[in-house]
Amino acid sequence: MFDVIVAGGGPTGCMLAGELRLHGLRVLVLEKEAEPTKFVRALGLHVRSIEVMDQRGLLERFLALGTQYPLRGFFAGIAKPVPERLDTAHGYVLGITQTTIDRLLEEHAVEAGAEIRRGCELVGLSQDDDEVTAELSDGTRLRSRYLVGCDGGRSTVRKLLGVGFPGEPSRTETLLGEMAVAATQDELTAVMTEVRKTQLRFGAMPLGDGVYRVIVPAEGVAEDRSVPPTLEEFKRQLQAVAGTDFGVHSPRWLSRFGDATRLAERYRVGRVLLAGDAAHIHPPTGGQGLNLGVQDAFNLGWKLAAAVAGWAPEGLLDSYETERRPVAADVLDNTRAQIELMSTAPGAQAVRRLVSELMDFEEVNRYLTEKIIAIGVRYDFGEGHELLGRRMRDVGLKRGRLYALMHEGRGLLLDQTGRLSVAGWADRVDHVVDVSEELDVPAVLLRPDGHVAWVGDDQQDLLGHLPRWFGAPIS
Repeated sequence: MFDVIVAGGGPTGCMLAGELRLHGLRVLVLEKEAEPTKFVRALGLHVRSIEVMDQRGLLERFLALGTQYPLRGFFAGIAKPVPERLDTAHGYVLGITQTTIDRLLEEHAVEAGAEIRRGCELVGLSQDDDEVTAELSDGTRLRSRYLVGCDGGRSTVRKLLGVGFPGEPSRTETLLGEMAVAATQDELTAVMTEVRKTQLRFGAMPLGDGVYRVIVPAEGVAEDRSVPPTLEEFKRQLQAVAGTDFGVHSPRWLSRFGDATRLAERYRVGRVLLAGDAAHIHPPTGGQGLNLGVQDAFNLGWKLAAAVAGWAPEGLLDSYETERRPVAADVLDNTRAQIELMSTAPGAQAVRRLVSELMDFEEVNRYLTEKIIAIGVRYDFGEGHELLGRRMRDVGLKRGRLYALMHEGRGLLLDQTGRLSVAGWADRVDHVVDVSEELDVPAVLLRPDGHVAWVGDDQQDLLGHLPRWFGAPIS
């Protein structure tokens, strides 16, 4: 009997497994693929995901294998300078391949004590009031208290639950692959500079040893996107878009992706939940997909652990959907808007020029940048201080850094007054008496995911807010 079975061993599933293990849960990750994928779809982590890794003490691992790049205009590829004074201590993009992200998160989950079984495909499930039964393709049946589907856009878990996945089908398709290129870098640069003046879904990024990551619009939308394109199809589209195929040959892998947007009607059915691409799919514009899934897991992990441990207040687990589903809906909207702005149609180009002019206003640029890097997310905790519902950035304290105190995944009261107490919740909330020149409020109560649950200096007011997120006190 497991506490939680996670279906899907990608970044969302492994991040969730690591979060659950922080609280001592018995976790099993089922991954149907026998070997890690070699496809590199995502190329980095945005600011909020970098913060998430820092909050759990994982960031140094990622920094060691990635490259820090300055923030730039991400919205529809409109080049603008980064807004000044972004509210983060990590004002950069971390360039790191998805295969490396997957490996690091899997290693972390295993080190934390999660069990990962590869080559195990979930084909059926049933549940009652107390547990979930998962059926594997080899006939094995496994029981757990909860199950989370992190099994991608074609999620078996979502389909077995009968959860609707409404949205818009793909209208455009893009080819992506890694292959050798015979043309010189100068030739590539000259062609890309000209073509990308109007066609932003085109490019070739060097990977070393004459191999490039190539992206080009497809001729149409394939009936079955799971069937990879051929090298000949790549050559044909390169000729059509760029006037040359660059002598591409010897592909490592070839793939295709569309611009469909779909959002699960529900994130939870009883003891089964959905996260990552199983709950939402959208175009890859802005590089938000992997990041969105990791952040789903970060929101869900501590809430699911609280439910298993028995101290979760009423509605806490349901708040996963009420908080994260609107975030996903917003990402679907902004990616679809970006796709429209990247169209070569005259009307779309006119709107793109207008948006570019608007982004010269600092607040517009900041607003759109914060959407992409996900530091503008604010959950609805009701009326209150402007920090309420927002994640707290890493601030310097007299005795260190805030995020260094959050590695265990517990709540945290940062108390600059020294007069407050979390007695009764000390098993769930750490009380840190320290001061920060960067924080102009007397005290903040942070949830395990770093979002601000309370601001103030009144003990009775604090006692009124602690049960909402951390359940009843221990008497």
